Amino acid sequence: MDNKKSYNQKIILGIQHVLAMFGATVLVPALTGLNTSITLFCAGCGTLIFHLVSKKKVPVFLGSSFAFMGGIISVIGSSRMGDPDFLEKLATVKGALIVAGLIYVLFAALIKLVGYDKVNKLLPPIVTGPIIIVIGLRLSSSAISSAFYYNNEFSLKAVFVTVIVLTTVICISVFAKGIYNLMPILFAIIIGYIVSIPMGFVNLDPVRNAEFFSFMDSNITTQLFLMPVFKVDAILAIAPIALVTLIEHVGDITTNSAVVGKNFMIDPGVHRTILGDGLATAFAGLLGGPANTTYGENTGVLAVTKNYDPSIIRIAAVFAIILGIFGKIGGLITSIPGPVSGGISIVLYGMISSVGVRILINARLNFGNSRNLMIAALILVLGIGCDSVPVVGTVTISGLALAAIVGMFLAAILPEGKDSILE
Repeated sequence: MDNKKSYNQKIILGIQHVLAMFGATVLVPALTGLNTSITLFCAGCGTLIFHLVSKKKVPVFLGSSFAFMGGIISVIGSSRMGDPDFLEKLATVKGALIVAGLIYVLFAALIKLVGYDKVNKLLPPIVTGPIIIVIGLRLSSSAISSAFYYNNEFSLKAVFVTVIVLTTVICISVFAKGIYNLMPILFAIIIGYIVSIPMGFVNLDPVRNAEFFSFMDSNITTQLFLMPVFKVDAILAIAPIALVTLIEHVGDITTNSAVVGKNFMIDPGVHRTILGDGLATAFAGLLGGPANTTYGENTGVLAVTKNYDPSIIRIAAVFAIILGIFGKIGGLITSIPGPVSGGISIVLYGMISSVGVRILINARLNFGNSRNLMIAALILVLGIGCDSVPVVGTVTISGLALAAIVGMFLAAILPEGKDSILE
């Protein structure tokens, strides 16, 4: 295979990762009042920062974190660009997100100091397997809502498009050969988009309304160069959420390791992945984007395509930066209908949960053992059943983080019996 052809293939595979992350990444600024172009730019740059810090070994994409949305909204409220107090509130959000990123940096240094073994003992397979299952299943409701509903109403047309998308993914993944076998997501989106046009699902207004060069907009440049302000109340509302997302980060890196078949917790080390995530979040905060986090959607793409080359993720990061700069391209991707993105998400989220099942099988855990049964049961129910639990003020802990804490605690205090592993 010549280098040119190989590079062209990488570009196509990178586009798949961009399409997978796009919907969730732009949803966060849409709900919080932050700018979409800045968000995409920060996601791309943050991903490149992560790869640089993690020795370019971990195939992870960083997109907008939903965990910080509550804190950001508590500071910005309903204020939006053009309102007299928006820039003042945005400046305090910037400062708080920078502090959140520095919390990551602090914990990265602490883990480097105490060693990976201490972290590894907290996350045995009986904890990591169910947590990874929860990560996929927690996302499943959003996939179903997009796939089967249009304008918040159940639609048989949407179901038809979703079935076409799923059929395309399955057929290409199972029956296609060569490079085509690596592109089920891209082909499914193209076919789903074409089928959606006569259904009336495609709205091209985002393309028409977008600026060709996003940063020609004076509002965007004003937000970019706005200096952060460090206010105690904003910091207390946003920064402590990093203590929760740290646990989710470890779960995501564990998932990514399981998919790829390499232990990234050891090489390049979880301290490096946390450091990369923290620096990316601080960078996003400096420019006015939301906090970054590792994206399960892209891990799902890895599981479907079985192509784990980290350079492909970096190509996707460059595309995300381009989308942030060229508004028309971002507008075209925004026009992808919900039934199409929802159908793709069903596959991606399901693949993540399947990886968790694989971890349990490979560890040969005996679920006739009461200890294993209790730990898995509580993680699954708490992780899926709890959306978020209030802690202090606007600070909440996600069901995933709560499940992880309970699982780690039980695994540490409950004794392992001789029958906990299958012979």
